[in-house]
Amino acid sequence: MGERSEKAYEKVISYIKNEIRQGNLKRGESLPPERELAELLGVSRNSVREAVRTMSLMGFVSSVQGAGNFVTCDLEKNLSESLRIMLQLGETNYLQVSQMRRGLESETARLAASHILPGQLTRLENLVQRMEEAHDPEQGSRYDQEFHILLCDAAGNRLLKAMFTGMLSTVNDFIATMYAHIMAEEAQGNALHAAHREIVDALRAHDETAAIRAIWRHFEIVNAAIARYHI
Repeated sequence: MGERSEKAYEKVISYIKNEIRQGNLKRGESLPPERELAELLGVSRNSVREAVRTMSLMGFVSSVQGAGNFVTCDLEKNLSESLRIMLQLGETNYLQVSQMRRGLESETARLAASHILPGQLTRLENLVQRMEEAHDPEQGSRYDQEFHILLCDAAGNRLLKAMFTGMLSTVNDFIATMYAHIMAEEAQGNALHAAHREIVDALRAHDETAAIRAIWRHFEIVNAAIARYHI
């Protein structure tokens, strides 16, 4: 029974994927009704529901009560769930996440050096100033995260943004904790603020190399703190 059920729901998933591949289903469009899919593919409606549930967890289908199921492309959700489970299973750790983030943000900063808009640069400058003036580490952490999200926006790469956002939604509590640890040590706090300033200066000069160098300096501070506190 279990084997037949698995094959049935996989048949539904394959059909939906093929319809997307052939251009018959596009993002935002609704899937055929469950009954229609069940009859077309010769499977039970439970198998259709199981397939939709699986694709929903993967971020490729969303369900709206009373309206049906729709094709989406929520890579952020997929990445976020996968990363959360990997952390819970001990298959990765926060240092590895930070190392991956450093790689992503190096490319993000490089692209932003060429694509950043004047308004975005002004907002980054304001966020750095707010970080430096914040007396509450929790508030400072929010400015820090907003800074990096805006940096990602400035790069203009949707895939990088999706990967970054998916990762951030999983580790934002950890980022807040690390920010508080770093700010508790004046020298390290000043160094982190200086790294943010360097990033902004590099973007203002449209200097890709300097932008990457500033990102690496930023994550050297973060990674050292992770190692120091054994997190």
